[in-house]
Amino acid sequence: MNQAAAASLQLGDGLTVSPLGFGGMALTAVYGEVDQSEALRTLHHAVDSGVTFIDTADIYGGGSNEELIARLLKERRGEVQLATKFGLVGSPADGYTDIRGDAAYVKQSVDRSLQRLGTDTIDLYYMHRRDLRVPIVETVGAMAELVQQGKVRHLGLSEVTAEELREASSIHPIAAVQSEWSIWSRDVERNVVPAAAVLGVGFVPYSPLGRGFLTGTVDASTLGSNDFRRNVPRFAEDAAEANRGVVAAVQAVAAELEVAGHGATPAQVALAWLLAQGRKLGLPVVPIPGTRKAHRIDENLGALALTFTAAQLEKLDAAADAVVGSRSADPRWVSEGRE
Repeated sequence: MNQAAAASLQLGDGLTVSPLGFGGMALTAVYGEVDQSEALRTLHHAVDSGVTFIDTADIYGGGSNEELIARLLKERRGEVQLATKFGLVGSPADGYTDIRGDAAYVKQSVDRSLQRLGTDTIDLYYMHRRDLRVPIVETVGAMAELVQQGKVRHLGLSEVTAEELREASSIHPIAAVQSEWSIWSRDVERNVVPAAAVLGVGFVPYSPLGRGFLTGTVDASTLGSNDFRRNVPRFAEDAAEANRGVVAAVQAVAAELEVAGHGATPAQVALAWLLAQGRKLGLPVVPIPGTRKAHRIDENLGALALTFTAAQLEKLDAAADAVVGSRSADPRWVSEGRE
């Protein structure tokens, strides 16, 4: 087990997780076809390495991602901090068609997830997106009942505004907010992150590697027809070309650093930057990069050993200011479009 990963980090409401998590969406066909046997080996390697905070959602693969993770949990439930989500209708690859946050749907969704996951309790249950037709007090109130029933241990919210987070926290303690946050997606730093820090809520950044773009290994022009990123404005041809400047800055900083005697990678820089931002802004941050390859788990864990100089942070911040294109095809579906 990686020694740095063996440490733990506390989010809000007393939820303790590994300092780096694993985003399960990568183990569905959203970025292309997946070998299920390899996916399961990757999950086992993550837990073996100390990455025990596993994040999924009922929408990923139409429930197949939860079923895959159930195969891991069957052998290792006691080692895993399990997070899943409800509320989105549709699929990442084909497009989301609706958001539901009514109490009846909350109760229906949790039972379906528990069945697919093959477990009695979910450690962290997220509202995946906000249903603007339903008062947030209704949604969070229904989620709080799940805690009382023992089906859920802690509550989370994904892509909420600062005001929505404050309102939800008045109903029940919130352990974590999950939103896209990375070197090239920093809108949450304006309002949501400061609110979470004040309320004692942890932050779980998804797509911390910019859906792979920040690693320098993604050519937007060659994405497959069923690749989710084709719907994201900043992956459009002109925007992607302009955004290569961000990648160049990440690569330049990586070239200046070392991890265990070897040069750092762009992925490690991007993850370490998020951890540094958490320390700077005063709240616990646990990124959840996803991968299909076991060796990428080891690479990502190298981020826990990285530190930056002030000049390196300035270089990364300057690059972020030049990003072109929205992080979402419909900004109203994420906090950025409602703040």
